Amino acid sequence: MRVACIATNMFEDSELTEPLKALKDGGHQVTIIAPKKETITGKKGHAKVNADLAIDAADASQFDALFVPGGFSPDQLRVDKRFVDFVKAFDQAGKPILAICHGPQILLTAGVLDGRTATAWQTVQDDLRRAGINVVDQEVCTDGNLVTSRKPDDIPAFNKAILDLLEKGPTATAATARPNVGGVPRSIH
Repeated sequence: MRVACIATNMFEDSELTEPLKALKDGGHQVTIIAPKKETITGKKGHAKVNADLAIDAADASQFDALFVPGGFSPDQLRVDKRFVDFVKAFDQAGKPILAICHGPQILLTAGVLDGRTATAWQTVQDDLRRAGINVVDQEVCTDGNLVTSRKPDDIPAFNKAILDLLEKGPTATAATARPNVGGVPRSIH
């Protein structure tokens, strides 16, 4: 599958690099999308990643899934309408959305989490609860086409869950999108 990864400087190093490696090792093509086509740096300074596309050149219809790593990156991206609209396009198409740690911040801004169950970094969990989102405090949560996770320690479980979801293919994941709007979630892991 073609996976769009949105990030900017100050992403959590391991939350981008480890899922990125797992996705590529799983046979998926990942495109890093940043505000500009430039090198972005993780908050610990260990990871430097070249953006493949600037957001202005990105088209959500060209991708099968969206990946949002954590760190300070999602909070920066959610003030940029271009990124919020990009995220909304994946949700509206029922495509897989994969977010870890602070990643759900931009999902909240885009309205992707309304009526969903998710997890996130502890302080983000509080924000999600206050916004009326059903929050679980567990290493990974799958709600239809949405996979969320809490922190770097949870990366192995996150990687397994995202690869399991993507293995089903775009048609299967689109069929499970927004499974609990107006009802109870079909699958929360």
